[in-house]
Amino acid sequence: MVVVGGGVTGCACAFVLAEAGLRVRLHEAREVASGASGRNGGFALRGVAAPFDVMAGSIGVEAARRIWVWTEAALDRIESLAGDAFRRTGSLRIATDGDERDSLRAEHDALRDAGLAVEWVEELEPQLRDRFDSAIFHPVDGALQPARWVRRLAVLAAEAGVEIVEGNRVESVESLEAGAVVVATDGYPSGLLGALEGLIIPTRGQMVATEPLAERLYELPHYSRHGFDYWQQLPDGRLAVGGNRDVALETEFTAEEVVTETIQDALDRFVAELAGRPVAITHRWAGIFGLVLDFLPVVGRVPGTENVWVAGGYSGHGNVLGFACGELVAAAILGREAPGMELFDPARLLG
Repeated sequence: MVVVGGGVTGCACAFVLAEAGLRVRLHEAREVASGASGRNGGFALRGVAAPFDVMAGSIGVEAARRIWVWTEAALDRIESLAGDAFRRTGSLRIATDGDERDSLRAEHDALRDAGLAVEWVEELEPQLRDRFDSAIFHPVDGALQPARWVRRLAVLAAEAGVEIVEGNRVESVESLEAGAVVVATDGYPSGLLGALEGLIIPTRGQMVATEPLAERLYELPHYSRHGFDYWQQLPDGRLAVGGNRDVALETEFTAEEVVTETIQDALDRFVAELAGRPVAITHRWAGIFGLVLDFLPVVGRVPGTENVWVAGGYSGHGNVLGFACGELVAAAILGREAPGMELFDPARLLG
């Protein structure tokens, strides 16, 4: 067995396969967690990138509910494995105006009607009241130190017998001697996906982190503007802030892993608003995630192949989905029950 990609999906997949007794080699072009799995905001969220009510309207309430419950179980498993790299904090999705408030209310009501945990928040924290209008609280969500978590998962995989080969880019499936190959590179182009290549759209996300702040402003991950703004305060007091992609959206559909002046300037202004004053930015970075237009992940056998599998397409929601889909594709390869695979069929991208 060969797994291509040393992010959360590849490490999770390799871990399950090795625990089942298979001989597994994992190839990573750079280092474990060097891609989007280590270059994100550390949000550990249930569900998919689309709101629950939107997804329920697309695939049906019961199918959407199964996905949300499945990712909640993945969060529990992450909590059991991640040690101090994970904190169970919940998350807050905040309305910036009346229209977004209506959208959040619709999602809240749909989650509640489906029997999923959610709370409506009318009274926001003091630092948010002047700028935002209500929120919904997702109590099962959490916060990750993503690179530390994925490296820990890689260690668990290695201890289970996985051979991890870093600094080795796989150029073709034919060069590998393997009964099955799993491509787990999400938005980073691999050249290994045949007709699917490019249909998981490379999309850039940019972030900044500040100097540590003495005051504790935010206790959990926050989303606003339908996910275009997101931030959390880390345990050491730093603000980790991302988004503002819509400032120059046309430039962000790219696999170029660099920050840009336009979006970084917008993030600097947003940081000052969140902190209530100018604060020093100490880190800037970008990562590439894979966007899929129906917001469902892509998991299964690559069409037209016998032994190539793919798991990716998390649309910026990959910390939990990526882990869950890594385990899911491994289960399918092992012939185990793999619920949800029919929704994530890669062939759907071919129309």
